[in-house]
Amino acid sequence: MVEYAPSTGGLALWIRHQDVDALPRQQQAAGLEHTQHRARGGANQQGACDWAAEGTARGGAPGAEDAARSGVTEDRSRSRLTERGAVEAEAEVGLTAIVANDGRTIFYTPAFDALSLPLQIGQVAHQVLHVALQHAQRERALARLIGDVDPQLFNLCADAIVNSTLGHLSWLELPRQAVTLEGLLSSTLHREQSPAAALLEWDLERLYRAIDDRRPRLQAGTGDQNRSNRRRDGNSGQRSGRAGQQPETELNAAPNAAREDGPRASRARWLGAKTPRDLLPADDDLRPEQEAEQAREWRERLIRAHAGDGAHSMLRELIADLPKVRTPWEHLLRTLLTRGLARTPDQSWSRPSRSYLANQGRTPGGQRLPWEPGRTASRAVPRLVVMVDLSGSIDPSLLERFAREIEAISRRLEAGLTIIAGDDRVTGVAQFEPGQSNLRELAFEGGGGTDFSPLLREAERHAPDIAVFLTDLDGPAEYKPSYPVIWAVPAVNANARHPFGRKLVLE
Repeated sequence: MVEYAPSTGGLALWIRHQDVDALPRQQQAAGLEHTQHRARGGANQQGACDWAAEGTARGGAPGAEDAARSGVTEDRSRSRLTERGAVEAEAEVGLTAIVANDGRTIFYTPAFDALSLPLQIGQVAHQVLHVALQHAQRERALARLIGDVDPQLFNLCADAIVNSTLGHLSWLELPRQAVTLEGLLSSTLHREQSPAAALLEWDLERLYRAIDDRRPRLQAGTGDQNRSNRRRDGNSGQRSGRAGQQPETELNAAPNAAREDGPRASRARWLGAKTPRDLLPADDDLRPEQEAEQAREWRERLIRAHAGDGAHSMLRELIADLPKVRTPWEHLLRTLLTRGLARTPDQSWSRPSRSYLANQGRTPGGQRLPWEPGRTASRAVPRLVVMVDLSGSIDPSLLERFAREIEAISRRLEAGLTIIAGDDRVTGVAQFEPGQSNLRELAFEGGGGTDFSPLLREAERHAPDIAVFLTDLDGPAEYKPSYPVIWAVPAVNANARHPFGRKLVLE
């Protein structure tokens, strides 16, 4: 790698390399059809895999020239990973990766020696990009955000991006069963794109969210009950939602409930059936600020290396999947609302005090100073209006996080809060005094068409200092209000256009 692409191939020198007798066998959990990856808040979950390194020797190691080509240094540590427990269940039972990584270290099994040199280079380059793009760490970060990440689907999406990134290189070889980004998009989303165009558009998180259409598996008997409930609702004249209104059983499903694949996830799993997982669980010891600094460092290394190699770079393009240092949307929302709801001082035209007239009205030179009005703190209570589009599909966990953040902001800034809910009409309005809101107990009815104008006009009646509109942006907004508007949009609708104001993506 270093011989063909000195800068991007040299990224391997920033990574630890270890020889192992075997990668850990991940035990299959009884009764689970697919694995479920939970966010790890800091405490190790039961059943985590404990790694221990012991020195070992391996025969048939490549020579110095081959090691330089594959980006593997001669002095890499030779150790064996010993498994002392079971990790989360693995869907691809019977498939074992030849090379794998945990986001910091690349592990090589003895089967690596049997590969041809082009395949060895391809395997190493594949793992180097996994580490450089921080895929293992990003899987854990996404799990912290949405609570449930399927490791097999996530690994497949990461493999597709890496394989398409390396597919233009003639001096390495990828496995025959390697899944590419353009192939995955064609099979699951029915989108035909060239590799370069796909790499410029899709990052890993967006690709995973687009493909993961798993849904909670309904328990036996609930289907008939849901059908009878829907018939009863229809007879009572209630309107059914378009795409976003979900059955009550799905909205209230427990986060750890078993899930079954939708059509996109099923096709993706079939496409990657012969591709073993090569992303091992990332290190849990790093704090969020350390993870952000690590992502920033790798991003800078990738950009410098790509520029240094020019046309010989391992990267087809400066792809969209470069590690990103994201500011959490909670921080952005807090900053925007703090600015919009801050109590600005008012001018005071009252008569100046006698001390000012006597002591401050003249300069030592005897000249009079121009008089200016004083300033006094505003007595008006800032008003925040939150509008909720009930016709769209918003994840319940995201809605709860959004409600908690709005409550905390209004309480901290001592702002009055008005909640307006609706679809193509206003279906509910609730007002709260500063610090008295409890948004999670509110219940509104909706699910019709979408028109933002009625909600925006209703908000105008309450004279807000700033307003937040929680929506998927799938609707018209012919009315433009005088107050500033922040459009809070779920990540799946990040590319939707907002009519005015500012868009904030809730990732």
